[in-house]
Amino acid sequence: MSESPVNVRYMVSDVQESVDWYVGNLGFSVQLNAAPAFASVERGALRLLLSGRAASAGRPMPDGRQPEPGGWNRFQFIVEDIGAEVERLRARGVTFRNEIVVGPGGSQILAEDPSGNVVELFQPAARG
Repeated sequence: MSESPVNVRYMVSDVQESVDWYVGNLGFSVQLNAAPAFASVERGALRLLLSGRAASAGRPMPDGRQPEPGGWNRFQFIVEDIGAEVERLRARGVTFRNEIVVGPGGSQILAEDPSGNVVELFQPAARG
C-alpha cells in the first residue's frame, strides 16, 4: 500500500513566483498550475498547495480578517463528508474560524487547535 501525499497549504503573495521558487530551488514538480489563483507542487509525499488571493482559500473570514502569507499556513485533512465531520467536531467543542466554503476544487472549513493553529478539513469536489 502506498502512502497518500501530505497536503500543506501556503498562502502566497504571487502564485507563479512561488511555483518557480519551489520548482527551481527545491526540486518540486508542478501538479496543477492555475496561477494567479492556485497551484499544486509536489515532492515525494508532500503536496504543497500554493494559494493566492483569487483562490477560495483567499476569501475573507466572516469577521473581515484576510488570509495572508505567514499566518494562515495549515495542513489539510481530506474528509468524505465535511458536513458530518464539522457536526461531530462542533459537538466536541472544536472552534471554527469560518463556515464551510465551497470552491471549484471542493469544500473546506478551518478549525483551530487550542493554541489557535489552523487545521483545514477538505472534501474534494465530485469529479464526473
